[in-house]
Amino acid sequence: MHIKDILVKKIHKIVVIGAGGFGREVIWLLERINNSDTCQKYDIQGFIDDEKSIIGSMIDGYPVLGNVDYLLQQEHELYAVCSIAKPSIREAIVAKCKINSNLFWATIIDPFAIIGKNVSIGEGSIICAQTIATVDIQIGSHVILNLACTIGHDAEIKSFSTLYPTVNVSGQVSIGTRTEIGTGSQIVQSKTVGNDSIVGAGSVVVRDIPSFCTAVGVPAKPIKFHTIASNIEG
Repeated sequence: MHIKDILVKKIHKIVVIGAGGFGREVIWLLERINNSDTCQKYDIQGFIDDEKSIIGSMIDGYPVLGNVDYLLQQEHELYAVCSIAKPSIREAIVAKCKINSNLFWATIIDPFAIIGKNVSIGEGSIICAQTIATVDIQIGSHVILNLACTIGHDAEIKSFSTLYPTVNVSGQVSIGTRTEIGTGSQIVQSKTVGNDSIVGAGSVVVRDIPSFCTAVGVPAKPIKFHTIASNIEG
C-alpha cells in the first residue's frame, strides 16, 4: 500500500490492541490524526487487552472493551491496530484474527512523520511522530516505527518488525521479519539484520547480523542465538 492509498475520507471505527504504555501513545497518535488536516479520520472505540483485571475499566478516557476474542465476535466492519511491541505476539494476534472477515487493519501515520517518494507501507503498520522515511523504501505489514526513527533510501523493513525510538537506518539496509531494533541503535549503509533477531539499545551495526540472535555493542556483535526472539525492552 502506498501512502496515498490510505488517505481516504471514510471515518473508520477503530480499536487499539494493547492498553499499555505504547497503546496509550497510539491512542494519542489517532487523536493527533483526527485533529490534523489529513482526510482519514477515526472513531476511536477503545482498547483490546487480554489482562482480565482491566477489562471494563477506562484508560485515558477510553474503555477496555475486552480481549482478542471480542474482535472475533464483531459482525460489523471494525478497524484495529496492534500496539504490542513484541513481534511474535503481534504476529500471533493478527493470525488469530484472520477468521473474522469484518476486521481490517489500519495503517496509521503521525501527521508529524515525513514520508518521501516511492515509500510503500503495509497494512497495520504504525509510524510515529518525527520519523522520516526518505525515498524508495519498502515497509512491510504490522511494522512499528517508534518516535524519531530515520529510514534511508532503498531500505527494506520486513513485516512484524519493531524499531524503538530514535533508531537510525541508513540507505540500502535490510531488516528481517519479526526483528527488534533497540532504542538509539544505528545501522550503517547496506547492512542486513536477519529474521527474528534483536539489536540491543544503543548498538551500532557495521556488519551483517544473522537471524535468530541477540546482538549488542559498538560495534554490534551476536552474544547469543535463539529460536524465538525475546523482548529487550521489557
